[in-house]
Amino acid sequence: MARKARKIKDKWKEKKWVHVIAPDSFNNVTLGYVPITDDENARGRILEVTLWDILKGDPSQHQYKIFFQIDNVTDDKARTIFKRFEYSKEFLRSLVRRGSSKINFVIDVETNDHYVFRIKILALTHRQLNTSRQRQLRLIAQDTIKKIVPTMDIDSFVQATCYGKINSDIMSSAKKVIKLRHVGLEKVKLIKTAEAQTVLLEAKNKKTQPRGPPATEH
Repeated sequence: MARKARKIKDKWKEKKWVHVIAPDSFNNVTLGYVPITDDENARGRILEVTLWDILKGDPSQHQYKIFFQIDNVTDDKARTIFKRFEYSKEFLRSLVRRGSSKINFVIDVETNDHYVFRIKILALTHRQLNTSRQRQLRLIAQDTIKKIVPTMDIDSFVQATCYGKINSDIMSSAKKVIKLRHVGLEKVKLIKTAEAQTVLLEAKNKKTQPRGPPATEH
């Protein structure tokens, strides 16, 4: 007796397409249109765009990459949170010059609504700096960041990151003692959400039995 032919499932027909929406810091613009299998499995997916994809402005905005993570799906809309900002590799290569100093350092900062970010600072000079001057520059940049970021909420911090305000503040503080060719946030990464941080703070305040560390975003 001949076997019945097995039906081959068309996986694409089982998927639905959703609009991926940027967070409030980018005025909830549509970032893209992607297929998902179900709402729950879509959570955590990362979408990569450039600043130009959002603003449609200066072509130089292509050199800034922004990563958003799907947080929840309702009907045909996938809401996201800001996950990461970084310079493109091509842009980084274009910044390198002979005879100048390249200063990098990393700092963790927290917004006033308890989001924690890891920032990698990049500073480039017109000519070589000695170790003492490089250290002085790091301290100026650290002091500037520690002063302004705790006054910001998540939305204002993301805007200041992507639109260059923090870069300008560091440049303004540093130019009094060191002339810089470029200073910027080479990479900014969300390492703890407000919800995770709130759990940690409550645990410290109540001094209850430990329930394990809060979830950390990667």
